[in-house]
Amino acid sequence: MGKLKGVIIAVVLVALVGGFYFYVSNIGKDNDDVVVSAVQNVLLRNLDNDYPATPKELVKYYGDITKCLYNENYSEEQLAQMADKMIALYDDELAENNPRDQYIVDLKAAVKDFSDKNYTIISYTTSSSTDVEEYTHENRKCASLYCTYSIKTGADYVSSKQVFVLRKESGTGHWKILGFDIINE
Repeated sequence: MGKLKGVIIAVVLVALVGGFYFYVSNIGKDNDDVVVSAVQNVLLRNLDNDYPATPKELVKYYGDITKCLYNENYSEEQLAQMADKMIALYDDELAENNPRDQYIVDLKAAVKDFSDKNYTIISYTTSSSTDVEEYTHENRKCASLYCTYSIKTGADYVSSKQVFVLRKESGTGHWKILGFDIINE
């Protein structure tokens, strides 16, 4: 009986040690989070199913793309995809005035110029929801709001304020960017 008791204790100890080893060796494997870059994050947004619902959300998403374009590393393909996302946010009139191929060339030049000057977009803020001005123009709903970019230039910081004019599409009800301009204060 003593031998059997010793064998049972040995088996239980081996099982406990084996179980402990298995537990320790697998800690964290279930918690492997996939790290998504800022560029991948803006590109993963499916605008068919998840289009920005408000003028503020639209300008915020546009700001996210802009920040990626001017701050992040990405491939030529990703640049083209980000350009396509921006064009998808444009009203038909603005999109027609910016043919895709020329838009990408101009975007590359603007990004290069920004980079050559060692500028970095630190952050941006959009108008609060209560500061979005909605109005009707030629029987179409429109909105205007501001986006202020905080830009680092070497040791200095400057801000660049843009006004966005949006128009609501009749068919989809989506807000689209009709135009934007830098405000010199």
